[in-house]
Amino acid sequence: MVTDAPADSTLHDGARAAAYAPPTTRDGWQQFVAAPPLQPHPAADEDWSLKERLDYHSRFVVLTTPAMERISLSLRRLMLLNRRQQGTARRGLIVSGPPTTGKTTTLLEMGRTFELAEQRRHPGSADRLPVVFLAVPPASTPKMLVSEFARFLGIPIAIRMNQAQITDAVCHLLCLLETKLVLVDDVHLLDTRTRSGAKTSDQMKHLGERIPATFVYAGVDVEASPLLTGPRGAQLAGRFTLIRNTALPCATEEQREIWRSLVTDMEQALRLRHHTPHTLARHADYLHQRTGGVMGSLSHLIREAALTALLDGSERITKKLLVGIQLDIRAEQQARPPRKRLPRPRSHSGS
Repeated sequence: MVTDAPADSTLHDGARAAAYAPPTTRDGWQQFVAAPPLQPHPAADEDWSLKERLDYHSRFVVLTTPAMERISLSLRRLMLLNRRQQGTARRGLIVSGPPTTGKTTTLLEMGRTFELAEQRRHPGSADRLPVVFLAVPPASTPKMLVSEFARFLGIPIAIRMNQAQITDAVCHLLCLLETKLVLVDDVHLLDTRTRSGAKTSDQMKHLGERIPATFVYAGVDVEASPLLTGPRGAQLAGRFTLIRNTALPCATEEQREIWRSLVTDMEQALRLRHHTPHTLARHADYLHQRTGGVMGSLSHLIREAALTALLDGSERITKKLLVGIQLDIRAEQQARPPRKRLPRPRSHSGS
């Protein structure tokens, strides 16, 4: 039986809330950036408790995929292009793809990498905020969107403040803080065919013109979403580059080698005392068939298998264990073999 871990009684409610702040707030973002990289003990280390190893495999590693490398390279070029641009000429980037393919993870990792680089370039500059990360609220209005910026920055919003006043406060503070990268997730929620969606799209354009930063949007299949339709969509499409972050294919030997390499990297990060090396690598084709090449599903499968192996004491991942783990609905549906159609009986005409 698995029981919940006791809450840390040394934290009062305010400290506990701060400890779990989401990255869409300034405190949460800074905690995310400052979090030390995973430094796992050897699996055989008796001083490494079961709870610590469960925590390690719950967090686990973030792997760099070819799509992440392409997106990071494109972002570096765009930021150089935008460095001296003024007014409306600034260019942006859209990361698009199916659900759970790693779009949000890509945004977070790019933002963390850039902010850490900025901290190295400007040591001791506590009054700078290189990166802002937020998500578009459902059924967003222009005021709701700019209020998300204000919430990230910790700007108190009085009831009487209108959209223009909040926008002025946000833009003024971001310019003072020398923000250079603005990451906006879930842009597929914007429907420019509706009045509020169109006005929110206009607000995003307005913010992009007033804040001297590179904007990166991410969303589900953005190129097929209403965001890029109509005159406003055409305007956005004329200023943004779109890169697809899709599931990893396995059709060619080169693609299979990339997949096997990612599976191997994930397997080498495991800390299970009785795991047989190269087990996951040998089952790379099966793992692709189960997950459809989606990194989110692969991470779920391996992490849950590792946690199960720790809790049942076996401390090894086998194919039998992998088969018994249920994944997300999308992964389970695509992994089902097609149903065989029975041959239709021949009709015999009477003589």
